[in-house]
Amino acid sequence: MADNSKITPEEALSYHIDPVPGKYEIVATKPMTTQRDLSLAYSPGVAVPVEAIADTPEAAYDYTTKGNMVAVVSNGTAILGLGNLGALASKPVMEGKSVLFKRFADVNAVDIELDTEDPEEIIKAVRLMGPTFGGVNLEDIKAPECFIIEQRLKEEMDIPVFHDDQHGTAVICAAGLINALHISGKKIEDCKIVLNGAGAAGIACLELIKAMGAKHDNCIACDSKGVIYQGRTEGMNQWKSAHAAQTDARTLEDAMKGADVFLGVSVKGAVTPEMVASMGDNPVIFAMANPDPEITPEEAHAVRADAIVATGRSDYPNQVNNVLGFPYLFRGALDIHARAINDEMKIACAEALAELAREDVPDEVAMAYGKKLAFGRDYIIPTPFDPRLIYTIPPAVARAGMETGAARRPIVDMEGYQHTLKARMDPTASVLSGIAARAKAAQARMIFAEGDDERVLRAAVSYQRAGYGKAMVVGREQDVKEKLEQAGLGDAFRELEVVNAAKTRHLEAYRSFLYQRLQRKGFDAHDINRLAQRDRHVFSALMLAHGHGDALVTGATRKSAHVLELINHVFDAKAQDGAVGVTALLHKGRIVFIADTLVHEWPEEEDLANIAERAAAVARSLGIEPRVAFLSFSTFGYPVSERAIKMHQASAVLDKRGADFEYDGEMTVDVALNPTAMAKYPFCRLTGPANILVVPARHSASISVKLMQEMAGATVIGPILAGVDKPIQICGTVSTVNDILNMALLAACEVG
Repeated sequence: MADNSKITPEEALSYHIDPVPGKYEIVATKPMTTQRDLSLAYSPGVAVPVEAIADTPEAAYDYTTKGNMVAVVSNGTAILGLGNLGALASKPVMEGKSVLFKRFADVNAVDIELDTEDPEEIIKAVRLMGPTFGGVNLEDIKAPECFIIEQRLKEEMDIPVFHDDQHGTAVICAAGLINALHISGKKIEDCKIVLNGAGAAGIACLELIKAMGAKHDNCIACDSKGVIYQGRTEGMNQWKSAHAAQTDARTLEDAMKGADVFLGVSVKGAVTPEMVASMGDNPVIFAMANPDPEITPEEAHAVRADAIVATGRSDYPNQVNNVLGFPYLFRGALDIHARAINDEMKIACAEALAELAREDVPDEVAMAYGKKLAFGRDYIIPTPFDPRLIYTIPPAVARAGMETGAARRPIVDMEGYQHTLKARMDPTASVLSGIAARAKAAQARMIFAEGDDERVLRAAVSYQRAGYGKAMVVGREQDVKEKLEQAGLGDAFRELEVVNAAKTRHLEAYRSFLYQRLQRKGFDAHDINRLAQRDRHVFSALMLAHGHGDALVTGATRKSAHVLELINHVFDAKAQDGAVGVTALLHKGRIVFIADTLVHEWPEEEDLANIAERAAAVARSLGIEPRVAFLSFSTFGYPVSERAIKMHQASAVLDKRGADFEYDGEMTVDVALNPTAMAKYPFCRLTGPANILVVPARHSASISVKLMQEMAGATVIGPILAGVDKPIQICGTVSTVNDILNMALLAACEVG
């Protein structure tokens, strides 16, 4: 399976500079508004926790961020596959690592780049920063210095020190190996294992699988000079010598004969089909070189259909991805205030990952990847976006830490701990990643109606280059070309399909179709010609209606109500047709849908019930189980008002229809969203805070959405147009490139 996505230098730089430079910011977790707040935060209030920590150092975990703070440390001597480019150049990578900690395990992380290649200086600097952090993640430091630095820091510090390039790869590799051997019916202690690439990651892999039971002389390590055997002197060091085997093999080709397992952390093409053919039955091949593996799955399967293959790439099955390990290892370690991350904790992580892959995969994960996932040769490692990871892996790590004495503060209530981990999950991130995965699987031909707008063109380029499908831009060729050049994307002109209404061979069919729809609605032939040929929104809708594209995104240059009116010339998208606008608000890890934000001006109770049903369908299509609240200024009959009656009656309409989702109302927004306020009404039928808010009228919907956007900084997706025969999404005029792309992905997934 080839990766058809493409990231240009311009896109990468734009991502890192807009809307502000860098990838994260510091946010206060306490009020900072009044003089009293400041007195508590700093002087004199801060003196109290200072004295408490001086008396009991453990109290730092209670009164400061230490217990949820990791240092991501590098000197830039081994940046990705780019080599030694220095500390400053490593900063984008370390910032990226920091946000992965936050995204996947809600661990706060700070990147620290040290401008030295002297191991002693790095050791001293990190050791001196120990009081600040609950753990240290070393990254992109070249071998053999990385071994020295990690070992010394482990000895001298009382918090976890973890070199992810070594142990992160080893843990995920071990998880996959457990399951691959499970499928092939082999035991690790009986397997002949060959490693190619005796650097930091390779040696860590060997050490971990030996800790899991692999026998020393069954593990043959190779480097660029061949097999590392007992007695070899050339190119050796103390770390390689520890894994020298008693063997007659001298080359990788020799070592591969009869091997059960191949682990590769070396270079592209290091393994030939002939080597694979010489391996034992049901060979396990982990070709983890990046960006290109030692041998591709296609090449391996061409000679061995029984092979189980994993790589480091996301476009092949069984990706060995470190993000499955390090965030959750640190989460579990931090939560027991661990002194270290030991082998037992790493093995527990690997075993928990392996067990998770053998379990039934939830529907939302299958939905996110656009296919059914089931344990087998092409699914031996969980996917990075599996929501169960956050509450499955850290408890396993924590238990191992407690059992081996690494914990300062053991967890007493493990079930309660799992509940707190579930609360750390960010549903918005999983929703967006799920949409992206499904869109990539759909490969929709996306019509971008406004080819004269730079934002739209940039979104179209991103859609095409990310591998979501074909981007079709409506506009004049010369205009599109000039706008792309101005945006620094001139080379993308050849990639996009530009559709010019004046040149299409389908124009006569479009006119005829439109005339049949509008001839009795006050439109003559001249009006029809003008609409079909000159109005890009109508022309784009006609393309979609005739199957000349799969989905449509528009509205970035005109008000949504006007665009919807134009689309109605081609499709039935009025209130009486069942059309509804649903807007998603993403804020502080929560997602709430507001409806109707586009179609219904003043809905009555039957309309409100329709809106609730459409919004529930949208939520479910995004993997969210709906809980609907009909909002008002009144809560369950008080204060009495005729304007609130319809919100109460809407629930009764759904009762008669037998709706299969939770709903209740009328209620105020605080009762709908705040569990404490809702608890005052124990008869309320909602089992938790509402995630769909049905409002009395379009004006209240618009006010609510724009207020959240401007005052709270909420991310707005929508309005999502639901209830129309074809997938059409309408952006707002203030949409960013990312907003337009998100709407295109929703259209590609046929949400609504």
